[in-house]
Amino acid sequence: MARLRKDKWTYVLLAPGLLYFLIFKYVPMWGVLLAFQNYQPFLGFWKSEWIGMENFRIFFDNPEFFMLLRNTLVLSLYNLLFFFPAPIILALLLNEVRRAFFKRTIQTMIYVPHFISLVIVASLTYVFLTTQNGIVNTMLEKYTGDTIDFLGSPDWFRPMIITQTIWKESGFGTIIFLAALAGVDVEQYEAAIMDGANRWRQMWHITLPSIRNTIVILLILRMGDVLDNGFEQIYLMLNPLNREVAEVFDTYVYMMGITQGAFSYSTAVGLFKAVVGVILVLGANWTAKRFGQSGIY
Repeated sequence: MARLRKDKWTYVLLAPGLLYFLIFKYVPMWGVLLAFQNYQPFLGFWKSEWIGMENFRIFFDNPEFFMLLRNTLVLSLYNLLFFFPAPIILALLLNEVRRAFFKRTIQTMIYVPHFISLVIVASLTYVFLTTQNGIVNTMLEKYTGDTIDFLGSPDWFRPMIITQTIWKESGFGTIIFLAALAGVDVEQYEAAIMDGANRWRQMWHITLPSIRNTIVILLILRMGDVLDNGFEQIYLMLNPLNREVAEVFDTYVYMMGITQGAFSYSTAVGLFKAVVGVILVLGANWTAKRFGQSGIY
C-alpha cells in the first residue's frame, strides 16, 4: 500500500489505458460463447440453444473454407514479403540522410498517407485505374491502344492491395525503427570508419544487428495477424469479378454475420481466426527464443 500511495499519480495516468482495454477488449470476450450456440436474438443469450462445435463443423465442411484460407494466407504472405521489410528499408535510408531539414521534410511527406482514410485511398485507386477515363488506362490506351481492367481482374487484385498498403503505412511504420536506430552507439560507427568500412558495411554489420531485436518482436506480433487482412480495405476493393481471390475471412464474417444474420456462425469463424493467431504468436516467439532472440516474453 505504501508503494501504491507513493506512485499514485502514475497509476492515475495508467487508469485510462487500463479501462480502455478492460471495457473494449476484455469485457466483450464473453461474446465468443455465441460460437457454441444457435443464437436467436428473440430468445437472448441465455435461452438460445447450445450446439457445441456444430458451427465449427459447418464452417470446416463449407466448400468455400479452402478458398477463404488460400486467399487470406496468400495476402498475408505478400504482406510479409513486401510490406513488412518496406518500413525497415525506408528507415535505413532515412538514417543515412544527414541534413536535418531534408530528413524532417521527407518524414512528414511519408507520414501523411497513414492519416488518409481507406475510403479515400480506394477512391483514388478507382480514379487512377478504372477503365472509364482512368488516368492509367487513358495513358495505356494512348500509347498501346489497349486498356487493362485492374479493378475487375483477379490477377491484379493482390498487387493492388499490397501497393495500397505499402504506400499508406510504410512511412508511419518507420517511426519504431527510427527510434531503435537512434539508440545505436555512435562510437561503433566511428570505429568502423577507422577500420575502413564503407556505408554499406556499417549498415550490414552495425545498424541491422542493433535493431534485430526490434525487427524480431514486430515480426512475432505480425504473425498474430496472419488471418487478419483488414476488413475495410478488402471490402472496398471487392467486387463480383475478383471475389475468387478477394474474399477473405474478414469480409466473409461481415457477409455472414451482418448481412445474413448468422451471428453464431460468424462468431465461430472469428474465434477460429483468433485461436490460430494466438498459436502462431506463441510458435513464432518460441522459435525466436530458440535462435537466441529475446522474444516478447
